[in-house]
Amino acid sequence: MSTAPKPAAQVEPVTAENILRLFPEINASTSAREGSELEGYDETQVSLMEEVCIVLDENDKPIGSASKKICHLMTNIDRGLLHRAFSAFLFDSEKRLLLQQRADEKITFAGMWTNTCCSHPLDIPTETGVELEAAIQGARRAAQRKLNQELGIPTDQVPPEIFDFLTRIHYKAPSNGPWGEHEIDYILFAQAKVDLEVNPNEVKDYRYVTPDELKAMFKDETLTFTPWFRLICETILFEWWENFDNLEPYKNEKAIRRM
Repeated sequence: MSTAPKPAAQVEPVTAENILRLFPEINASTSAREGSELEGYDETQVSLMEEVCIVLDENDKPIGSASKKICHLMTNIDRGLLHRAFSAFLFDSEKRLLLQQRADEKITFAGMWTNTCCSHPLDIPTETGVELEAAIQGARRAAQRKLNQELGIPTDQVPPEIFDFLTRIHYKAPSNGPWGEHEIDYILFAQAKVDLEVNPNEVKDYRYVTPDELKAMFKDETLTFTPWFRLICETILFEWWENFDNLEPYKNEKAIRRM
């Protein structure tokens, strides 16, 4: 006699009203170094897990804050914990896209190829925002900060106003070990001539690519790619790229793309 499969456990939606009950560590001063999850990782990368991310409900409204460590543990992600992120795509004058390969020292998605820069607006006054326009501006400022920190690009070469906001994607993906991602990711496009002084603790390699060169990279079985970058490439990136000189119809999308 066959036994019917058990229904999947229902995850309680995370809201401003229940977040502290579901995640008592939210808004707490607990050090990311507590516990054993970060043992054996690069010290600089461990220190970055203390950064405070913006915790969201599923409509992208801030409902709290938590360390990067708390936000990236799959045990929390599988219970619905969600945070804000950005993905910056920087193009040169020939419309080639700057890619980076994440350093082996990275705690999540180490050694994988991805878009120019992907990280998180922090829960600080210049990078957070409740309404969409304020949140976009916060993501732009975060992109400027991280392009400097990861790739050594001078901040005056990537001022916030050069970044065009296209859309937001909501996705979830596991990484290695106990880690993963669950983000609402702000997609930013910019074109600029920049100077690079790559931080080897963040970036293992980089290259500028054309659309055809990127497609060839995806066919190379020796290369791996971050899940958000692969999702964006498989859905909409090449359409955006093809219409690079006429992006107006694609800018400032209000709806969140659920992937």
